[in-house]
Amino acid sequence: MDRTKESLNTFIGLNRTLDHLEKIVRKDVQRHGLNITEFAVMELLYNKGDQPIQRIGNRVLIASSSITYVVDKLEEKGCVIRRRNNQDKRVTNASLTEKGRTMMDQIFPEHAETLESTFSVLTDTEITTLQKALKKLSARPIK
Repeated sequence: MDRTKESLNTFIGLNRTLDHLEKIVRKDVQRHGLNITEFAVMELLYNKGDQPIQRIGNRVLIASSSITYVVDKLEEKGCVIRRRNNQDKRVTNASLTEKGRTMMDQIFPEHAETLESTFSVLTDTEITTLQKALKKLSARPIK
């Protein structure tokens, strides 16, 4: 096996797959008036609860400078509110509003079904193998 050639082909395959998955998710969330980043922030708050705004960027993999903009847009839509952290007044948390929670109650199950359908071409074993391989790659230190 030519590891260099196979590594390059695998990288190209991963990029194409990521692009394909992103298109599926973008189409899915746009039906609800959200972009992928807005949905990612709302999904984090929906599944993990209130989050410090400074930590959201790390969790949804967007630049900290963009988080303020995204949270501003979600506030304008009435989906998110900023709240001072009671334990540390220097920290501001983002929280879902009732409107945001109701919206996610509707969107998230449909979104999960879309992803399940997308991955239905893989067997359970293939999904487990893929998860392990991706985790292994993402844990590798950057040189």
